[in-house]
Amino acid sequence: MNKLIINFLKTIVSSARDLLPIVLVIAFFQFFVLQQPIPNLSEIIIGTCLVVIGLTFFVFGLEMGLFPIGESMAFAFAKKGNVFWLLAFAFCLGFGTTVAEPALIAVSQEASQIAAAGGAIGQSEDAMNSYANGLRYTVALSVGFAAVLGVIRIIKGWPVQFIIIGGYILVVILTFFAPKEIIGIAYDSGGVTTSTITVPLMTALGIGLATSIKGRNPMIDGFGLIALASLTPMIFVMAYGMVV
Repeated sequence: MNKLIINFLKTIVSSARDLLPIVLVIAFFQFFVLQQPIPNLSEIIIGTCLVVIGLTFFVFGLEMGLFPIGESMAFAFAKKGNVFWLLAFAFCLGFGTTVAEPALIAVSQEASQIAAAGGAIGQSEDAMNSYANGLRYTVALSVGFAAVLGVIRIIKGWPVQFIIIGGYILVVILTFFAPKEIIGIAYDSGGVTTSTITVPLMTALGIGLATSIKGRNPMIDGFGLIALASLTPMIFVMAYGMVV
């Protein structure tokens, strides 16, 4: 119990230290460039304290729960030796954590409204919801596919750089053929998929799997799933725009 409290206090100090540069930058520009007092100072101080506390609980929760369970499940699947269930778990993990991502929902809804205003789709609510849901599920499928591809890469020992380079070459090629209205959305989709839940779970999955497979180096083979999760949505969304 004492060790848990000590680790929690260390996490608070670490969170405050990580937030300090942002506070210093804001204070510098507010006082020395704008030369104005900070408005609502008491509210900002309270909000900053809440950010530190929230960041502390988030990081502490990752270290206590998500990272260990991701690594343990990856190790259990590798020990079981059933590749099908391992791939199924990876796909469901990527799909499930992405489809409910708030940032993705916001981007897809905004994209449907702009598409309706520009005449690309109908202006009815059903048409906009259909477009937004199609975009959201396309991105979720792409992240599920990325998780499967990343797991296969770890099992086979493929170099991640060649997959990434080939993927971005495909992105460049699709850019010439995809509708110009969808290109920006496709590029942005690669960023909104890396959510606060997807990143730690997929990272833990990759590290746990690379650790449990003989001949794999966690530093070399365990990372790269997040890069694939950022790459595949661009490909899938541009293909979605070409079809729709």
